[in-house]
Amino acid sequence: MATIKEIAALAGVSRGTVDRVLNNRGSVNPATAEKINEIAKALDYKPNKAGLALAAQKKKIKLGVILFSTDNPFFADVLKGVHEKAEDLAGYNCTVLVKQIAINVDAQLNAIDELLQEDVNGIALAPQNDDRIRIRINELHEQGIPVVTLNTDIENSTRMAYVGSNYTKSGRTAAGLLRLMTHGDVQIGIITGSSDILCHTERIAGFTDALKPYQERIHIVSVVETHDDEIESYEQTARLLREHPGINALFFAAGGVYGGCRAITSLGLSGKLCAIAFDKAETTEQFLRDGVLSAVICQQPRIQGKKPLELLFHYLTSGQRPDREYNYTAVDIRILENI
Repeated sequence: MATIKEIAALAGVSRGTVDRVLNNRGSVNPATAEKINEIAKALDYKPNKAGLALAAQKKKIKLGVILFSTDNPFFADVLKGVHEKAEDLAGYNCTVLVKQIAINVDAQLNAIDELLQEDVNGIALAPQNDDRIRIRINELHEQGIPVVTLNTDIENSTRMAYVGSNYTKSGRTAAGLLRLMTHGDVQIGIITGSSDILCHTERIAGFTDALKPYQERIHIVSVVETHDDEIESYEQTARLLREHPGINALFFAAGGVYGGCRAITSLGLSGKLCAIAFDKAETTEQFLRDGVLSAVICQQPRIQGKKPLELLFHYLTSGQRPDREYNYTAVDIRILENI
């Protein structure tokens, strides 16, 4: 196994400089730091776990987490994962601060400001796909504060890594399920959260793309946004089904599944529609058992809560960036028979 002494010799610097780079403490010339990290990676350098734990305890690391505060039970499970990992990290003198906010760009920017006032060393963030958030992430990068996105990503930013579903793939999976579960002419209504959330638009893009070869019999009638709000989802789904009585399939691309399913039930359409949704919760399980939903696709919410904190902590204690930029969760299909 490579040592700090060997890396220092190859880089032509002192062991103290290597230590500062690999343990992410102190100021080092960026070009020198990049050279040291490249050598460490080439030599497969692994920091001593005992030393890493000691370094973490001395640093008193503080991490921030920003999640959407919605009626979507998915985020309750993400939060459980956050708390479980926070409990593990507490033994390393690492504190985790959580902010839950509405789906609103200003609220997200304010949450970032509040975490910075608490002197956080890194942030795990479910970002809105907005230029102001993108710019802010890039500013945090310049300030030496790493960001890991979770659940949904943001394009063209300097965030360090992403943890969550491959939404294009999960959208295509939903399309495949709907294709296999239907026959004849299919009229689809899509219920989504917000066009400002990248994961929602990616799911729909994957869904529509996968159905293109079958457009002679499968048609998308309308797309409505509900902002992951159960009441709005109930109202919008009911309105959609009344205005388009020919709809015989629904794709819930985001939250609001409970409200949408209640609308299906209230209109007497249970078992008469093919309905595909995401995430395993008590309510979705019951809707599967009652025949309101045909299938759900799960995306491991607790991993989405734990993994970003793990990546941030490892980087801040060892200086090593994640092995992968994209840390995708599994596409897990659940139907009545395996729920």
